Parts: sequence; structure tokens; C-alpha cells
Amino acid sequence: MTMLTLNAILKEIKEVPVNRLEELYQLVHSMTPVNKPSESSRKKILSFGGAFSDMSSQDYSDFLNQTKIARTKLFDRNIEI
Repeated sequence: MTMLTLNAILKEIKEVPVNRLEELYQLVHSMTPVNKPSESSRKKILSFGGAFSDMSSQDYSDFLNQTKIARTKLFDRNIEI
């Protein structure tokens, strides 16, 4: 079995009749990952920019240290399955 390449697939797509393109689009769209960030998600994430700018360097350093300790306790543990 030969491995399909993008060019081979694109050549086949060029042969799809115009009246079937919407159907092809829907099929391709159904196979794409749904975890693409939306514009609203992007805006929400960017709204946190500068959230720590009013903290002193000592407070920010303490925050980072406490976050590291909490993550280590949470994720660096042995779990028996």
C-alpha cells in the first residue's frame, strides 16, 4: 500500500464536481480537530496579560514559589493503578 501525499489528495479533490464541494467541505471539516481556539477564547486569554504587573517583585517571586510547590505536590506523586 502506498502512502498518500497531500499532493495526491489535492489532485483528487480537483476532480470533485462543483455541486459536491459543500459536502466535501463538511466531510473535511468533520475530521479536523475541534480544539482550535476561537476568537472569543483568544480575547479571554489575552485579557489576563499584565495581571501580575501591580505585584511587587517579592510578592511575585513568592507567588511563583508557592505555585511550583503546589504543582509538585499535585503532579509529582506515585499513583497506583
